[in-house]
Amino acid sequence: MSIVHKATLTPTKKEIFGAWLATRSWCEGDLTGTIGSYRFDDPAGRVGIECVLLEVGESVVHLPVSYREAPLDGAEDFLMATTEHSALGTRYVYDATADAVAVRALLTAALTGATQEPMDVYDRGRLVDRRESVVTATGTGSWSRNAVPHFDGVTIRSHGADTRVDAGSFAIVVKRVVDGSDADGAESIQVTWPDGAGALVGVRHL
Repeated sequence: MSIVHKATLTPTKKEIFGAWLATRSWCEGDLTGTIGSYRFDDPAGRVGIECVLLEVGESVVHLPVSYREAPLDGAEDFLMATTEHSALGTRYVYDATADAVAVRALLTAALTGATQEPMDVYDRGRLVDRRESVVTATGTGSWSRNAVPHFDGVTIRSHGADTRVDAGSFAIVVKRVVDGSDADGAESIQVTWPDGAGALVGVRHL
């Protein structure tokens, strides 16, 4: 279960994502809309993990993001922005491909065949809604969760439209720009949305 707070953010997610994407050489066009998102949980409950599908120019962009209560050591170059959350206070918003907690969540989902977490909306500590998502995400693997090995950090090998991250004995490929091809990997996260589908995260053993 992924907990979403009924709150305002200043700046908004759209403002943060639009400003960050405008600095990426692989991204062409302006952010015009949000299709939806999917989430996988941090087991410790400390890091928010969201993968957002955005309409940018003529393309669909897949943007994994992590939300933290404090800065992530060594990830200064991957900080998108800070935002003030009306329920949680200051949040540090990162490109999740540089966040080991987020990468582990995606790796685990791909290897174990997990499905995205339902999004429960809370207002002042009270459950008020379960949000339906137009985006669905499901891993293809059949590992047990306990079999997924631990790793301490991540190494970004390429940071373009297809971003490759090495984590322990695995390579994870995240497709940023949806172009009709699947992310490379023996296992993957299959994502569907109203106008498309594809493997947007691929995993293979090194």
